[in-house]
Amino acid sequence: MSQETEAPTGPDLAVGVPASEVPDGGMLLGQVAGEPVILARRGRHVFAIGATCTHYGGPLAEGILVGDTVRCPWHHACFGLRDGENLRPPALSPVGSWQVIQDGDRVRVGEKRFGSVAKPKPEGAPDSIVIIGAGPAGLVAAQTLRREGYAGPVRLIGAEETPPVDRPNLSKDYLAGKAPEEWIPLRPPEFYEAEKLELHTGAAATAIDVKRRLVNLDDGRSIPFGALLLTTGAAPVRLDLPGGSLPHIHYLRTFADSRAIVAGALAAKKAVVLGAGFIGLEVAASLRQRGLEVQVVSRDARPLEKILGAEAGEFIRGLHESHGVVFHFGDKAASIDERTVRLASGPSLPAELVVVGVGVRPSTTLAERAGLRVDRGIVVDAYLETSEKGIFAAGDVARYPDSRTGDLIRVEHWVAAQRQGQAAARNMLGRREAFRAVPFFWSQHYDVVLNYVGHAERWDSIDIDGSFAAGNCKLTYRGGGRTLAVVTLSRDRESLEAEAAMEAGAGS
Repeated sequence: MSQETEAPTGPDLAVGVPASEVPDGGMLLGQVAGEPVILARRGRHVFAIGATCTHYGGPLAEGILVGDTVRCPWHHACFGLRDGENLRPPALSPVGSWQVIQDGDRVRVGEKRFGSVAKPKPEGAPDSIVIIGAGPAGLVAAQTLRREGYAGPVRLIGAEETPPVDRPNLSKDYLAGKAPEEWIPLRPPEFYEAEKLELHTGAAATAIDVKRRLVNLDDGRSIPFGALLLTTGAAPVRLDLPGGSLPHIHYLRTFADSRAIVAGALAAKKAVVLGAGFIGLEVAASLRQRGLEVQVVSRDARPLEKILGAEAGEFIRGLHESHGVVFHFGDKAASIDERTVRLASGPSLPAELVVVGVGVRPSTTLAERAGLRVDRGIVVDAYLETSEKGIFAAGDVARYPDSRTGDLIRVEHWVAAQRQGQAAARNMLGRREAFRAVPFFWSQHYDVVLNYVGHAERWDSIDIDGSFAAGNCKLTYRGGGRTLAVVTLSRDRESLEAEAAMEAGAGS
């Protein structure tokens, strides 16, 4: 997904436009001093903010207004109309905002504003906060603590050697060779210094002393905490078969993993991907874009059928086959050697590079040893607090009550993890805000992007509007008389509208 933006278009908003060109509930794209800006109206109020999402450069003018916010059509980031503040991930930075001058029947943009009003120091906050896991949830939590006015020590502990990275890019554009390494860190080193965040990379937590409120690290250090957030994520399921630990076999979770696959791809011509889930298929697409011959092995009858249904699965299959991917369904690897992957059904596939994507398991060992409640993830309440007061969990490892169904769910989505980190941070400061965000993720295959809103582990029916063949459709997954999830192809606005409707309780 490119982060480049086009030259600004539209009227010069510093000169002004007729007020009638900005209808109530609508937006107008223009420019100010060469910078793209949108005007948005809510009743009597007109706002002016930057038109380019700070996540991947999405066009906010093509999004929707929800209350006093605008939502990006690409990955559902949310910005405040009043000051451009980034209210919800995946955007980590605000957009600009401008003074709006209404002069009779014309509206024009005045001076640019910088920064939002600082929030007061929260009362009754813990004396220190430790975050175990330097992934998306952990980073957003740390950033949110500072934005909420918390001035105490914040320590972010990550077992990986690198700072928090843009993990979706590791299987998409970076792996495909279309995104440079400088895009991958979510924040530059100076950010952590400026925000007074202690980032400890290459440091693995080994134990949590609940009574003494200490986190023990593998280097012998013990770090005290007033409140603790666990964002330990999930780890790839490892192969248990002959040859399963050979050096040309790779898993994909970290920046180092993606780099290793890139290095392997540069020296290989034939690759085998084990697993036809989202990660496996995105890896397959990226390797094909690098020119490798790719074969995919899956136990299932078609890709993603258990998640998206049969028709979507057939579309994904055809898409990959049209790009030269060869599938082996209803099969699995029996053994691997330096040159081949032998399948359980008998044939051997040539493989100079093997990538395994057969699922992940939540990393709950620390929580289990600490005596926290664990059941297919760390169980938390609506405020993302665990069974131990003052200890919270967020991201892939957390199993939380779905605000729409009441069921305990665990989702492995990048945006959801960030939004949970944001909510957990506020609740560690005593805000007591129930987590109600609707899950969202996107999956990229070549130039095709699927957006998924909601959560449907099973469904009664799938309503299809449009067609995959035409490259334009919406799938609505229904169960128990409600809309559980919506998948869209080339209908970004409808994906945003579905998210907003689910938040408002429509169809539930």
